[in-house]
Amino acid sequence: MIRKNFYLLILLFFVTACSSIPKYPQNACKIFGERYLWWKSAKKAEEKWGIPIYIQLAIIKQESGFDWLARQPRHKLFKIIPYKRKSSSRGYSGALKGTFRDYKKETGRKLATRMRFADATDFIGWYLHKASKELKISKKDARRLYLSYYLGASDYKNYKENKKAIIYAKRVRDIASDYRKQLTMCRDKLNRKKYIIY
Repeated sequence: MIRKNFYLLILLFFVTACSSIPKYPQNACKIFGERYLWWKSAKKAEEKWGIPIYIQLAIIKQESGFDWLARQPRHKLFKIIPYKRKSSSRGYSGALKGTFRDYKKETGRKLATRMRFADATDFIGWYLHKASKELKISKKDARRLYLSYYLGASDYKNYKENKKAIIYAKRVRDIASDYRKQLTMCRDKLNRKKYIIY
């Protein structure tokens, strides 16, 4: 019984360590210093899809605030009774259920989940790679890439009519710019780091 509780305690430690929100979400170097596996995942997605790490990170910050359990709030009937959620978005990337299903089918990542950081960065890379190709958007244009991410390819062409989307996209652009500058200071160090605990 004691041994079982010990193992459960160890498991809880690793789950909490790997999934809790970073202490300094406004600083890319501190995020990856605290979560080195996240750096490996984001770098892999960048190499695979061509979407810069700083844009991946900015979108995750906007969509979930780095909360792996992030979900849209529920509508309330009569302002009291919890009802359906505003959308099916969930996890780090805020991916919709149907879109994430398409991603899994197209990439063959059958075990991918919206609540795992590595899958979130790969999903963002996949989605923005397709958007970049279809909508002729530069893979370094954080603002327009986020507009396509938030609105979807079909509604992107009319983004000027959506003031909320424009505000969010500008915010992502500014966050991405900050992350990009920060990563120039620590990227070499992160690339040299090989040994990790979690």
